[in-house]
Amino acid sequence: MKAKTISIKWKIFVYLIGFCAILLTFLWIFQTVYLSKFYKLIKKNEISSVIDKVEGMIGDEDIEDQLSDMARESESCIIVTNSEGDSLYSAEFHFNCVLHNLSSNELKKLYSKVENNGYVYEIETSKHESTDKTERKKRGMGGKVGREDFNPPAKLASELKPEDSLILAKIVTVDGVNYGIFVCSNITPVDAVTHTIRVQLIFVSILMIILALILSLVISKRVSKSIINLNDSAKEMAKGNFDVKFEGNDYREIYELSETLNNTAKELGRADEMKHDLIANVSHDLRTPLTMITAYSEIMRDIPGENTPENVQVVIDEANRLTTLVNDLLNLSKIQAGVASLETKDYDLTESINGVVERNAKLLEPYGYKVVFGYDRHVYVNADEFKIYQVIYNLLGNAVNYTGEDKRVTISQKVIDDKVRIEVIDTGEGIEPDKLSYVWDRYYKVDKTHKRAVIGTGLGLSIVKNILELHNAKYGVNSQVGKGSTFWFEMKMVNENLSGKE
Repeated sequence: MKAKTISIKWKIFVYLIGFCAILLTFLWIFQTVYLSKFYKLIKKNEISSVIDKVEGMIGDEDIEDQLSDMARESESCIIVTNSEGDSLYSAEFHFNCVLHNLSSNELKKLYSKVENNGYVYEIETSKHESTDKTERKKRGMGGKVGREDFNPPAKLASELKPEDSLILAKIVTVDGVNYGIFVCSNITPVDAVTHTIRVQLIFVSILMIILALILSLVISKRVSKSIINLNDSAKEMAKGNFDVKFEGNDYREIYELSETLNNTAKELGRADEMKHDLIANVSHDLRTPLTMITAYSEIMRDIPGENTPENVQVVIDEANRLTTLVNDLLNLSKIQAGVASLETKDYDLTESINGVVERNAKLLEPYGYKVVFGYDRHVYVNADEFKIYQVIYNLLGNAVNYTGEDKRVTISQKVIDDKVRIEVIDTGEGIEPDKLSYVWDRYYKVDKTHKRAVIGTGLGLSIVKNILELHNAKYGVNSQVGKGSTFWFEMKMVNENLSGKE
């Protein structure tokens, strides 16, 4: 329920504030609580790197100069001893270095401890401790000895005392000779630094919180503005206003969504318009025959001698027209609902088209229409004969209703490889290119003027489209304004050896 009541603006605001709070929390933890540990860890890594470099210098002629440069760069003191603890090479950077205060005997003992352990050793010692040899012997050379630090990773020692020194030691073998490498570096106390950083963080945190509040409000408002506008426009569209415009150019996703919604509104508006046209056209097609049936029936009832076969035939024709309209509506609904089934078989398509033309000849003759069917042979297809008959009938009816003043309609059969192409051609006014895709919709009228069809019900092309799609047949329309239209479909032929009938 909460997700439905919190606006996107405030959600973004909360997320940004939360993100800033997490950043500040981590900043406080790492800059105060773990600053000393990070500092010592970095220092130990630096000293271990110095040891590795010194190991590569052993045996060089200018090792003394190199050690001096290394000590200066790393701010550390370096001693290289033999197995007896005798200093072979050294470089001192810190005044009164703890490492250089160790005697040869102490270095030898330290060498032995490192050698026995087999790993790098870590020694932590304070400059405040006495450097007297006796005192150092009592305290174990003035510090903690024997902590593993490198290979395997060291266990960090407890907190160092102020002005502590850190000594790392390692036994290396060069050309079969063992050497002890000892590196000492001062550990700068970080308590005062930590206090300074803590004070600074207080001011930084206050400033960041203020900036985060302002920034979060600005960002949340900007990001949510387009979405809120789209939502308002969508509500207008839900009320039936399909002329609404969706505008959102702030971000690519919002722009794409706006374009999608604009296209949706356009299609919904067209569908709504077509719905009204459908209701109006169906009402017109129902009202006209009903009016004629009622009028002729009343004439035959009220006027003596008007009960003639001609008047009765008018009533029958109009009743049949109503039946045809209702059947077309039912068939179209079944096909679009996916409940219509196909009863396919191999049959003579050419003969079926001839049948359509002949059956409509008498109906078209009084109106002066002429239908010409051109073919060079009979072809067979595997399809639902009744439904393809409907396709031919409806295409013929559409061409008759919209052909030109010459009242001529041409049906052409062409064989292309293993397919047969049927074209129904009229000489009417043609269809504009941007309206071609709409002609297959129910009751769509290019000129928007509803007139009573000579044959058919006005649902013909929609039925044609759905039947051909059921057969997976290709279909389409080619048209030029002022030169008429050509409706066509293609089907695969079967039993071509039987298609030689002339």
